[in-house]
Amino acid sequence: MATKLGEHMRERVRSFGLVAPSIAQAAVGSGLAWLVATQVLGHTRPFFAPIAVLISVGIGLGQRLRRVAELVVGVGLGVGVGDLLVTWIGSGAWQIALVVALAMVTAVLLDSGALFVAQVASSAVLVVAVLPGDHAGGFDRMLDAFTGGLIGLAAVALMPASPLTLAAKHASGVLDALSTALEQAAEAIEKRDADLAAEALEEARGTQVAVEEFEQALETSKEIIMISPMHWHRRARLARYETAAEPVDHALRNVRVLARRTLAALGEMHPPPRALADAMREVSEAALLLQLELAAGREPVLARQALIAVANRERPEQLGFSAAVILAQLRSIVVDLLRATGAGHEEADTALPPVDDPSPG
Repeated sequence: MATKLGEHMRERVRSFGLVAPSIAQAAVGSGLAWLVATQVLGHTRPFFAPIAVLISVGIGLGQRLRRVAELVVGVGLGVGVGDLLVTWIGSGAWQIALVVALAMVTAVLLDSGALFVAQVASSAVLVVAVLPGDHAGGFDRMLDAFTGGLIGLAAVALMPASPLTLAAKHASGVLDALSTALEQAAEAIEKRDADLAAEALEEARGTQVAVEEFEQALETSKEIIMISPMHWHRRARLARYETAAEPVDHALRNVRVLARRTLAALGEMHPPPRALADAMREVSEAALLLQLELAAGREPVLARQALIAVANRERPEQLGFSAAVILAQLRSIVVDLLRATGAGHEEADTALPPVDDPSPG
């Protein structure tokens, strides 16, 4: 129990380390946005300035530049609709319902973004319900939002999170999951254990969330590098993660098929030979090599060599149907991971000897 609690606390500390820059950006940016709006622009209640900072910085992963644009336009549209209708119909329950409906209909017709629609509606509600006596016009509120958005982007540029740390963490999660699923499938074949094969299949099926988080992390990392001059020199290292993202996704899809077929094969009269388990382990180790080389900022040469060595192993003969499918999936995984190391389509494909060649290498 104590061990699990300690592991949980260490994981929370690591997670805090990733979001700490965003917390600092949001806190400092919000205070600075209020100060600029009140002292420089002369606005008495610049509500939208710090709110814009929070939206543009955010704690999660996302597209800040698009969010800032949606925020500014959304505030202007929402305030415009709200101000116009309040002067005609006043404020109250039915007025809020009408204003929200009209503002959201207008927003949906102009743009389908969820943030844009929500910002238009919330801005309209604030005008009708919270700030009906405020004499600040729509232009002032839009200026507050624009100011907060710019300050939020400046905070990201001057107090940036590490884009490579973010990308490396999520890439490691994906490659670890891929390696673990292959290792479990290999152990299942060696021990002729269907329960272990079922665990490998479950491990493989749970990897899609990690893939999606990795893709989001890459988008955020690219955005940080684009905004922050402090990280421009890291573009080449991040490009290696971008190269790996799609092929690793394909490799994981093939791992799921492999794990499912491994479970089926262990129920057949002639289970897969142990030579397949050895090949799986070598591919698993190559995936970990790829993870280490990417994290170190090196061209993944060792991972590529390991994968080519697997591709040129002598293949077992007289395979049953399921074992043949497992071998085909493993070959596809090797090609995917070769592409993840930076090899081109043709180079990755030609690294594998033809299936009908009985003695490759």
